[in-house]
Amino acid sequence: MSQGRSLPVALIEEGQRMASICNACRYCEGFCAVFPALERRLSFAEGDLAYLANLCHDCGSCYYACQYAPPHEFQVNFPKMLAEIRMETYRKYAWPGRLAALFERNGLAVALAGAASLTVFLGVMFLLIEPTVVLAAHADSAGAFYAVISHRTMAWIFGVVFLLAGIALVACFVRFWRDTEENVGALFSPGPLSESVNDVLRLRYLGGGGDGCTYPDETPSHARRWFHHLTFYGFMLCFAATCVATIYHYGFGWRAPYALSSLPVLLGTAGGIGLLLGPAGLLWLKAKTDPVLAGAKQTGMDVGFLTLLWFSGASGLLLLVLRESPAMGVLLGIHLGIVMALFVTLPYGKFVHAVYRFAALLRFHLERQRAVPEVGAE
Repeated sequence: MSQGRSLPVALIEEGQRMASICNACRYCEGFCAVFPALERRLSFAEGDLAYLANLCHDCGSCYYACQYAPPHEFQVNFPKMLAEIRMETYRKYAWPGRLAALFERNGLAVALAGAASLTVFLGVMFLLIEPTVVLAAHADSAGAFYAVISHRTMAWIFGVVFLLAGIALVACFVRFWRDTEENVGALFSPGPLSESVNDVLRLRYLGGGGDGCTYPDETPSHARRWFHHLTFYGFMLCFAATCVATIYHYGFGWRAPYALSSLPVLLGTAGGIGLLLGPAGLLWLKAKTDPVLAGAKQTGMDVGFLTLLWFSGASGLLLLVLRESPAMGVLLGIHLGIVMALFVTLPYGKFVHAVYRFAALLRFHLERQRAVPEVGAE
């Protein structure tokens, strides 16, 4: 059952043309999961192309290995074509559908969300809280952060926004999964599920053919994989720090701020460092990448998301260092504004690739268990 708008007809036809050429050649089958999945098909419907596009990790190895890439008359640029389809799937599966337009100029949308969030947080703080409180130094023993904004206020605001973002992401996942024509029960198949999680945690397919991605140019390198690991685990460690702090607060009655040696602070510090190094490295690589591999729309989306992640890590670490100084109140508003912008844009920016890619990997491992008359089981 198809959800939302259809992909542009011209893009579907171009995708079918390139996929048919790749299926006949099969030179790149060892690079990533896309090509074994492609080889299980003799024709390519819209749903197949959407699946393959989100299975792709955009490393570019197949482009540089391709004998039919430009200037050959076949003009096969498989990763760029998949990137264009992937962008269309973000719009197609977005929920609510009316917000799909946010993917059109996503870099600008993220920048505006960030500016609006910062303005609202800092504006409300100075309107509703005495400036002497915002600009004063507060000792940890006096509650530091909560001397400026109460825990209840922060918990309610971010809890509601995070819940809404989570609902939107689940709805996006469901829409995509329906187009795969897999049943809901297949989501919980132990073998494929564990293999998919393993692929995600290891970023397995960012290894290219084994020597790394040909990214940002045709020289194989593992740099992109390392920076992705720093970004991914930095984000997850920050999330874990928040979860542990929540357990401390509600489960044990232990109130923040916590000591520098406490688990929430250690997890958050490690995560913040990851979010400084990972996104900075990915932005550096993106600035050097071969422009033939991606379009301007994808670049704007990537840069917007990575910039938000970097500023969330930087502001969090700075807030930790200066949490007992007079600068803490303003830094708290800045950090909360950046994190709010990140939460609000999660379902309508680059983060959705993680959702669709996991679903695509799960389908890939489900398919591998099934025999195909022309191919057989893997």
